[in-house]
Amino acid sequence: MKSISAKYSGSQLLQKKYKEFERAVRVEEIDGLRLVKRLAEDMEEMFHKKAQAMKRLVEAAEEAHLQHEEDPDLQYEYFNAVLINEVDDVGNSVELGGEFILQPNDHFNNLSVNLSLSVVQVPTNMYNKDSAIVNGVYWSEALNKVFVDNFERDPSLIWQYFGSAKGFFRQYPGIKWKPDEHGVIAFDCRNRKWYIQAATSPKDVVILVDVSGSMKGLRLTIARQTVSSILDTLGDDDFFNIIAYNEELHYVEPCLNGTLVQADVTNKDHFREHLNKLFAQGIGMLDIALTEAFNLLGDFNETGRGSECSQAIMLVTDGAVDTYDAIFAKYNWPDRKVRIFPYLIGRESAFADNLKWMACANKGYFTQISTLADVQENVMEYLHVLSRPKVIDQEHDTVWTEAYIDNTLPQAQKMDDGQGPVLMTTVAMPVFSTKNETRNRGILLGVVGTDVPVSELLKTIPKYKLGIHGYAFAITNNGYILTHPDLRPLYGDGKKRRKPNYSSVDLSEVEWEDKDDTLRNAMVNRKTGTFSMEVKKSVDKGKRVLVLHNDYYYTDIKGTPFSLGVALSRGHGKYFFRGNVTVEEGFHDLEHPDVALADEWTYCNTDEHPEHRYLSQIEAIKLYLNGHEPHLQCDKELIQEVLFDAVVTAPLEAYWTSLVLNKSENSDKGVEIAYLGTRTGLSRINLFVVPDELTNQDFLTAEDKEGVFNADHFPLWYKRAAEQVPGTFVYSLTFNSGSENKSVVLASTAIQLLDERKSPIAAAVGIQMKLEFFQKKFWTASRQCAALDGKCSISCDEENINCYLIDNNGFVLVAEDYTLTGKFFGEAERAVMSKLLQMGSFKRVTLYDYQALCWVFSESSDSGHTLLDPYFAFFSAVKWILTELVIFLVEFNLCSWWYSDLTAKAQRIGRTMQVPCDTEYPAFISERTIKENLGNVDCDGCIKSFVIQQIPSSNLFMVVVDNKCDCSMFEPITMDPIEIMYNESLKCERLKMQKDRRRPDTCHPFHPEENSMECGGTVGLTPSLVATLVCVLLSLFPR
Repeated sequence: MKSISAKYSGSQLLQKKYKEFERAVRVEEIDGLRLVKRLAEDMEEMFHKKAQAMKRLVEAAEEAHLQHEEDPDLQYEYFNAVLINEVDDVGNSVELGGEFILQPNDHFNNLSVNLSLSVVQVPTNMYNKDSAIVNGVYWSEALNKVFVDNFERDPSLIWQYFGSAKGFFRQYPGIKWKPDEHGVIAFDCRNRKWYIQAATSPKDVVILVDVSGSMKGLRLTIARQTVSSILDTLGDDDFFNIIAYNEELHYVEPCLNGTLVQADVTNKDHFREHLNKLFAQGIGMLDIALTEAFNLLGDFNETGRGSECSQAIMLVTDGAVDTYDAIFAKYNWPDRKVRIFPYLIGRESAFADNLKWMACANKGYFTQISTLADVQENVMEYLHVLSRPKVIDQEHDTVWTEAYIDNTLPQAQKMDDGQGPVLMTTVAMPVFSTKNETRNRGILLGVVGTDVPVSELLKTIPKYKLGIHGYAFAITNNGYILTHPDLRPLYGDGKKRRKPNYSSVDLSEVEWEDKDDTLRNAMVNRKTGTFSMEVKKSVDKGKRVLVLHNDYYYTDIKGTPFSLGVALSRGHGKYFFRGNVTVEEGFHDLEHPDVALADEWTYCNTDEHPEHRYLSQIEAIKLYLNGHEPHLQCDKELIQEVLFDAVVTAPLEAYWTSLVLNKSENSDKGVEIAYLGTRTGLSRINLFVVPDELTNQDFLTAEDKEGVFNADHFPLWYKRAAEQVPGTFVYSLTFNSGSENKSVVLASTAIQLLDERKSPIAAAVGIQMKLEFFQKKFWTASRQCAALDGKCSISCDEENINCYLIDNNGFVLVAEDYTLTGKFFGEAERAVMSKLLQMGSFKRVTLYDYQALCWVFSESSDSGHTLLDPYFAFFSAVKWILTELVIFLVEFNLCSWWYSDLTAKAQRIGRTMQVPCDTEYPAFISERTIKENLGNVDCDGCIKSFVIQQIPSSNLFMVVVDNKCDCSMFEPITMDPIEIMYNESLKCERLKMQKDRRRPDTCHPFHPEENSMECGGTVGLTPSLVATLVCVLLSLFPR
């Protein structure tokens, strides 16, 4: 097998060619600290350019608003994102529509956009021509010019936008928005993390929920939704807890009695589940609840573990019989550091004055929520109150979000690159009213922002400098991953569904070998330094493991909340070499048709200028080397090394061509492809069969994610070959190659530059062959014996003998039973595998997956779901009509409730679903030093014998087993993951546990000039009786 692999891959020829250049190269040890600092500076520069673009938008917006006089009667036709290019029945443009030129643009994923104008999106529940919106849209037209100017200055910018405090969203470039199947656009810019983070400071929040008897029924439903909406407005820099009260206090999560928890996705979802368990009974004792809330905030603040910035109590109730000024005097006055935000649930206004007094006396805001449709708009009001100190201070803090995906935006609904939703971070800045007459009111006009895809960060990272197993990664001030090759945010078919907690994966969950969080905590605290540890890297869809020793280097990215790390593996991963050839000979060999460069590596920056975007990397390199494009920025060092690799590997093209021409050499077409890759991302591919005859069509294409050079990893066959002894071929089955007759075997080997231990790996070469061809060669070889007569004393053909060929991870490549091909050996021969582990021929490596998803059967226990049945709703309506028809209809607002909750709950009841979980699973690896072993297994008195022997110059082992004994009493050894189950006590400890985090650098909790008398009012009851009746009746018809 080695002779076939060596011959068709050309490995010996390539090794010889690199040897010829040995004296012309210079080997250097990589200075990890210097490298990470340089990368951090590059990223800092990129982020700074984005922030400067936002600053220009802020200045333009504030100047435009300063010059604008509010006109309640203003009529203005603007381009509504939903209505553009829409026509009525007679072909005329609809109001707020009009002709809007859209053209596909490759920089925006080939979406049709307008690079000259922005569009305005207004949430479905708001009136397009509301006076406040029309005035805001009118003055913000001034941003169009700045959007265009920003894009011309920095062509790598993508979406720029302004989210108004009034609710509208101006987006550049202009794009058509389409409602969902219900005719609704769920997007409201004001509840997006980038908006909330820029508008407010970090906060500690206690939510008090009244569960007294008067809150029964619909009021409790509205209260739950109010609390859930408040949770939506909290981010990773905030802390919270929820306390329900009647005559007693009930922490919604009893385990978290007396503390606050970080408002990450996991914690918020956990509390939402507990909200459904609330039920109303008894008498509401608000004085006890307020006292507990003040004590909780005070005690938690003293621990130094919270936000140490703004503090608030959210009060969700249907009334208060007193103003409780004695409690406020004791705990909150005169400083009034804790703001009170009462939400009066229901139509009754008898207690509105008491609740409004509480808000006004404690720098808060009072709102009344009569229907479910009122919830979101009223909850948002508190954000504008919390933004007042920042506005008065005129502090335009630049904020950066964690990595996230927003599927509600039109650009996320159509992805032409086939890679699913794009992970991004957003840079945002608040926009303030600068008018003198409103200064003490602290009016927030909105927030400007722009998205930065995480893939843009990866483009700044020179993968060739990081080595085969090396990688760069970045985390936020909370320790959450911004980018890391082991982050898996998506799942499902085509990887287009987001995991529930994808945006808050902690570094300790992927670098889990760092049990003490030494690396994580140093990075969170923005330190510069180094760290080392042995790591177990799961590869090949979790089937295999590489045990490496990594050195980590880290520093902070100034001007952002992020820290950057670089991991380099010891050995060949710490060395880099420089070759030298002339540009002429290098480029001549680079232009060969069999040459390709890594798609996701940046040899030249073709995104910087629009005229370069259509260039391939090889075309860009040619222009750069010819000096025809002075504005084209390229990595000079990388290009020099690519030219060197092109020259050294060029002879393989002629070598492979000669093999193709000599058809008798490969008459059965068993060998299909020869391939090579170099440390600079250069690859060459040669087909020995026509493309249509390839067994595995995906190999070495973009479909084969692990098999090609990527932005953050080398190909799998390259990585595995690099960890074997030089000259050894690594044979493996591809786990995604489909059915049996389409299976292929890959054979790869690494090419070392020098013979010494410190030698870098220069390249890897290999072949793809048919599995059938490979197996035939094995069976032929197994029948050849060294005896003088050529006869074998024992043969794989004997009935009582089973022969296997397995790889160094225990997977079967050849077996007499074809159905075992690709299976783990522990499933085929459980007793033998147990003995091999016991003898040390193989060892088990335990791996952990803290981003796993487990299937659970979800059956809602919420008795309230019966309210969703239309017939139940009908009979309830009849009953209420006999008593309080008007009050019921106005409070219930069934129409909005029906559409917002019915579909979601119907899907949740009684079905299996995937939920985040932690799993443990094994991988197996052979012991290199043991070349041969034999043993016996006692199977209830029957002795089963076996022998295992390594195949020289390979990662393969031949195992011969006698099959006379029944060893089914042994448990099969599988690689199935096992969910790690946590008992209640441990679950509680995990909820309470707070890892190190760094607070944002700025905080604006209050301002002495703040006008706290603007503290809310009662919401008018807008739904008419007729409209509500119609809504109820419509909801009863089957849809």
